Amino acid sequence: MKTLKDFQLENKKVLLRVDFNVPINKKGEILDDFRIEKVLPTINYLLEKKARIILISHLGRPIKPGDRNYSLKVIISKLEELLGQKIKFLDDCIGEKIEREANNLKPGRILLLENLRFYREEEDNSSEFAQKLAKLADIFINDAFSVCHREHASIVGLPKYLPSGAGLLLEKEIKVLSKLLKEVWRPLVAIIGGAKIGTKIMALESFLERADSLLLGGEIANVILRVKGICISKPLPDGKIIARIEKLELTNPKLHLPVDVIVSPDETGKLYVRESGPGAVRRDEEIFDIGPETINVFSEIIQKAKMIIWSGPLGLFENPLFEKGTKAIGDKIARNHKAFKVAGGGDTVLALKKFNLREQFDFVSTGGGAMLRFLAGEKLPGIEALK
Repeated sequence: MKTLKDFQLENKKVLLRVDFNVPINKKGEILDDFRIEKVLPTINYLLEKKARIILISHLGRPIKPGDRNYSLKVIISKLEELLGQKIKFLDDCIGEKIEREANNLKPGRILLLENLRFYREEEDNSSEFAQKLAKLADIFINDAFSVCHREHASIVGLPKYLPSGAGLLLEKEIKVLSKLLKEVWRPLVAIIGGAKIGTKIMALESFLERADSLLLGGEIANVILRVKGICISKPLPDGKIIARIEKLELTNPKLHLPVDVIVSPDETGKLYVRESGPGAVRRDEEIFDIGPETINVFSEIIQKAKMIIWSGPLGLFENPLFEKGTKAIGDKIARNHKAFKVAGGGDTVLALKKFNLREQFDFVSTGGGAMLRFLAGEKLPGIEALK
């Protein structure tokens, strides 16, 4: 696989796939610029080499094209602040107008194109869409590790049509995580929370084999509890996910699900918040955090670990009423000084920032699902495409 330093870059148009899918509040303010900061070394290297830089990314999951709530224009001011130069934003990512702007771009200057996911063809991995993107540049560099588990046009399609390589961030992620794959310290404890069930269920199955303990919280734990008939509440996921969950053996001594939970009628918690056993959750309630007994059980396992891998918060940590589980488990991981500690994923990284724990981890990955699947021994499509 080629990397950034294998290319002659001067005066070349470089299409740089980054991940600017950062958390943004209702006021349009960036809550955490971690992913933006992590790609700066690659951008600065390209600037030093007098390349002509065209940035492409996605932001969220827009339902319809052009939804302003998902426009990458919100990234411009932060990016300009971090790079110390003006950046031109274009309100599309393909077409004759974009090609003209790319051709007119001067060496050492940067274009940021609009959200790739405004086109359904991006997630459909349309070869036609990939070819239209490829028309913009001479070289393609992928520096978006966090979406390398996705078979999208800008990830696996572009390398078919342009000389391609890995950026400095992607190269570093692969190097560090590959080392973790080869040098496992035991007991190995994996903690998986958050949502995105489809992405995490495959990694969960792999970690049941590779890890010594697998601790589950967040929506992925809630879904398993529902599918297994332990608790009621929200609707079930699609059939494929149900089929995989049904194969899980809850009696597996490695697998640890919440033994108590924090519930409320809605995410505001304004009506009431209460502790409950998973089997005593009412139909009009939802689970928003793990309970105190689960925190104790998980903490004892974490205390004995020599390597800890964490992706996904254990509750709705954004609301102070439901932050206790994520904060307590994060604190417990941080206090285990003998363990090698790795965390990853947008929500996990945001939680670490909120609780001032980021510096306590040995490595923080930009990817959540991508990190889990890599460490589970799977081949990521985006990395394979560069080979």
